[in-house]
Amino acid sequence: MSRTTSMIPTQPVLVEADGVALPGDLSIPVETPGIVIFAHGSGSSRRSPRNRFVADILTEAGIGTLLFDLLTQEEEGDRRNVFDIPLLGRRLLAATRWLAGQPEAKGHAVGFFGASTGAAAALIAAATSDSPIGAVVSRGGRPDLAGEWLPKVKAPTLLIVGGRDFEVLDLNRSAYEKLTCLKRLEVVPGATHLFEERGALEAVAALAASWFRRYLVVRKPGEAL
Repeated sequence: MSRTTSMIPTQPVLVEADGVALPGDLSIPVETPGIVIFAHGSGSSRRSPRNRFVADILTEAGIGTLLFDLLTQEEEGDRRNVFDIPLLGRRLLAATRWLAGQPEAKGHAVGFFGASTGAAAALIAAATSDSPIGAVVSRGGRPDLAGEWLPKVKAPTLLIVGGRDFEVLDLNRSAYEKLTCLKRLEVVPGATHLFEERGALEAVAALAASWFRRYLVVRKPGEAL
């Protein structure tokens, strides 16, 4: 994984969610079509180098990003919270409402990028959000954990899985069949779960940027793609 450095300023923020303040980093390029909120996987945080790599690629493509911690440090101490997918989904929805209240974010579409268990939280949040979500991308995710919410997702959804991440690939294929939205499953050849192979994470970032550039637009409730 080579590093890239975004020229877009990053603003430290505190995301108000469920009565707690969660630290985050917000980057909004000029004339961006929308902002992607990242949902990290279990045992990770807003400092995830893989998510930050993808976020840098997105901002360089003109797409805004918000990386934030879904749990407080105290909450992370209880491993049950780390795998509480409905809780993580609620936090993601709370972050979406918080973002909508920020003057610099008004009028922008919102998308979700989820990794590992964060992908399930992103899909649940997309299925239950009061306002339309522009697009969802999953990196090495567990969309199967979204269960009954999968058929209720309306946002265009891209599932990205490593070709050598065999178990997760099977789970993604099963979840893909349950999605009824506009959808695509992309397999990165030779990549394992963490996309550590040469060029693998770059491929993920390019796929995500293309998906968000195409589908991350403001839509009214019930508006067709």
